[in-house]
Amino acid sequence: MTSYALLSLLVIDSENQDGLTGYELKQRADFTLRFYWVSPAMSQIYTELERLTSHACVSVDEDVDGRRTTRRFRITPAGREALDTWLRDPTDDFPVLKHPVALRLMLGAMMGTDAVRDMLDRYEQALSERRQELEAVRAMLGDRESVAYAARVAEWGLTFFDAEATAIDRTRDSL
Repeated sequence: MTSYALLSLLVIDSENQDGLTGYELKQRADFTLRFYWVSPAMSQIYTELERLTSHACVSVDEDVDGRRTTRRFRITPAGREALDTWLRDPTDDFPVLKHPVALRLMLGAMMGTDAVRDMLDRYEQALSERRQELEAVRAMLGDRESVAYAARVAEWGLTFFDAEATAIDRTRDSL
């Protein structure tokens, strides 16, 4: 899935004739993907870029400036085709919820009620902060047609965060 995430970032910025460096892809992933996807580590990005290059899904240009070489990546027609095929293939498994708070809550009897409440309070605070960050992203996107689908993802994320807040409240009330 990381390869599709990287191809997606390259497609979104495909009008940039210079392409993107691995570092720039990491910055974009941290800013955009982090709300609904695990942002890949730099090593993972470069590993995937090498793999995508070997499959002709991305092209790479090297710019040598003295002793430093900058590698810039662009999506190729083969990369667009691979991304398009993946987008139209409905065979993804249902997503698995990997939720450390839920896992700890399952073992709440070992923690005790006060510790569970503290955990929920900390999670609620973190959730509130993340929601504010996503609200800022949504506001930045505005109502431009060119980013309408990104705005929809942001709205989905806000709805998810609201559902998480409701789950926290219900769980806390049941303790």
